[in-house]
Amino acid sequence: MKLKTLAAKMALTIAAAVAAAPVLAADWVVGANIGNVPWQFQDASGKFVGFEVDLVNEVAKRAGKSVQIENIPFNGLFPAVQSGRIQIAISSITITAKRLESLAFAQPYYDSDQSLSVLKATKIEKLEDLAGKTVGVDTASTGDIYTTENTGKYKIAKISRYEGLAPAMLDLAAGRIDGYISDIPAVEYYIKDKPQYRIAARIPTNERYSFMFAKTFADAGKINDIITTLKKEGFVAATHQKWFGTTPPATSSSVKVMDVPKL
Repeated sequence: MKLKTLAAKMALTIAAAVAAAPVLAADWVVGANIGNVPWQFQDASGKFVGFEVDLVNEVAKRAGKSVQIENIPFNGLFPAVQSGRIQIAISSITITAKRLESLAFAQPYYDSDQSLSVLKATKIEKLEDLAGKTVGVDTASTGDIYTTENTGKYKIAKISRYEGLAPAMLDLAAGRIDGYISDIPAVEYYIKDKPQYRIAARIPTNERYSFMFAKTFADAGKINDIITTLKKEGFVAATHQKWFGTTPPATSSSVKVMDVPKL
């Protein structure tokens, strides 16, 4: 009787230990600034969707890897990659020489510029009209870098920093900022059904986006090879068509196979 009781207790202990055991982490934890439409955001059901979500999931499938997407503010993606908290970062991240000093990127897959968006009723028509105005940017973004570097040139009175496009556009609508400088494709997607906004100026910055990871990331080469295959098969171009409604130019990084960025 005692042996049976002991065996039963041991079985319960083992079952409890199994139930309490942590779920195995995904092969790739991917950091993303959710709410960055149409790159990565939540649909009506709460599912993460978007251009880069489709792309990273397809790359992972072909690499035989599992993926877990973690919502991280844009400015937090850089230390998260460097600390090893995440393996890959996505969020329309521009490849820059400064970022390449401490981080690595796969070959680019999207070409972009910055933009100045304003309310339709405003008299702001160009960057020079920002004199004495308050401008919103996304913290640590290339829009932030551009605006900071050109504050004196355009006599900008104040820069307000945000963790994503949506709160900045809401403040623009409320009159708390006079303009918003950010990636043009995201703004174009956001305002297509919101007639109160318009893009006053396209700012040519010749940016390109890609996956970002640590310089020591073991799967970097594999990811780059898969992106090459996806370009040749037309997957990246088809995903561009799906989310932006246009076919990318044949010379763009969404179509053309490119080298891995280096300093």
